[in-house]
Amino acid sequence: MTLTAFLSLRVVVPFLAGYFVSYVFRAVNAVLGPSLVSEFGISAAQLGLLTGVYFFSFGLFQVPLGVLLDRFGPRRTNGALLLLATAGALAFAYARSFEHLVLARALIGLGVSACLMASMQAFILWFPPERMSTMIALAYSMGGLGAIAASAPLELALRHYSWREIFEFLAFTTLFLSAVFAFWVPEHAPDHRPVGLREQLAGLKHIARDGAFWRVAIAIGANQCAVLSLFTLWITAWLRDVAGYERAAAAQALAIVALSLIAGYFFFGRIADARARRGRSQLPLFVGGVAAALVFLALIALGVVRGAVVLWAAFVFCGTGATLAHSIATRRYPRDMAGRVNTALNTFTFIGVFLGQWGTGAILSLWPPTATGYDPRAYVWAFGALWLVQAAGLAWLWRGRALLEKDVAIGGVERRSEHRAEHQPAQSEGQRGEHP
Repeated sequence: MTLTAFLSLRVVVPFLAGYFVSYVFRAVNAVLGPSLVSEFGISAAQLGLLTGVYFFSFGLFQVPLGVLLDRFGPRRTNGALLLLATAGALAFAYARSFEHLVLARALIGLGVSACLMASMQAFILWFPPERMSTMIALAYSMGGLGAIAASAPLELALRHYSWREIFEFLAFTTLFLSAVFAFWVPEHAPDHRPVGLREQLAGLKHIARDGAFWRVAIAIGANQCAVLSLFTLWITAWLRDVAGYERAAAAQALAIVALSLIAGYFFFGRIADARARRGRSQLPLFVGGVAAALVFLALIALGVVRGAVVLWAAFVFCGTGATLAHSIATRRYPRDMAGRVNTALNTFTFIGVFLGQWGTGAILSLWPPTATGYDPRAYVWAFGALWLVQAAGLAWLWRGRALLEKDVAIGGVERRSEHRAEHQPAQSEGQRGEHP
């Protein structure tokens, strides 16, 4: 077996499969929502809370997850946590009350919290630095495929199986993946000495004191508060209540938007890699993508329904540019801190999504429900609020962009920022080894 085939079959495929399943869990309520509302009689605010609690538990666990990834590696960490996701999926399948649903979904969020970050960590260990943006884009794109699976295919499955049976199947699939990580995925010998807990906590302190990190983290959190919270729950509701789509048509539209998500990840990832090879900053891509997303969200919030699917697809496509925050931030730190940096960013991302989903539901609940869903006027205010949050995050980053040009000192050694690297010749692969 060639090295490429080895890496594909035993490293890339299992980690991508894990993120695929995690995204199915993440986006499933966009289609299952009406069934849950009908069976449990929950309000828009409760639906937002139920969907968002996945992101809340996911986000809260990110900082300790970073310590676990750097200490035990992506294979063992991801495999163990997937057992919790299995338990959560089974609990969700047999839930008998709204409270049980919330607790089960929170457990699912905790259980799949390592899927993306473990993939990034594994790719950092197994692949050269100049391929990282493409590999990260590949991981995100697999999440997009999971979103597609949770759209029209899920709506079709609901015609033949109950939502409880679907969650039983997801539980079995997750358990199988946990076994794959335990018995099939190889362990990568660390390319640095094992880091003690005290040193790991010291690394977190350096991250917390880095002003540039806070700018990037708040910007991605604000962006995903709008993009991910809408994509994984409220798109189909808007298409139904504002644009007048039937349930099946809304699910098909969601699949199209998910394709734009995949395209966006590859588009920004490939351009970012090309810029990195020339030693250029990725910040302009981040800013340009989010700024364009704001234009499309404004049109959606104002109730423009002509070309609705195109507007949503463009909004999500442009919003994927914010995921470059991971490349921007990790380049400021040594490779052995990648897990802590990425998971710290994810804390902001998923707490932002939780607040976005719950907040949107709370605003929608301020208007009396209609016969088919929620009052179209409510979406103007709910989506307008998300627009303000997303715009504020981008403005905060842009105002503090000079901080990204400063070096960060780790253990007495200065790490060069990627923005200063833009004005210097690109380094060789060996010289770039500490910059994922």
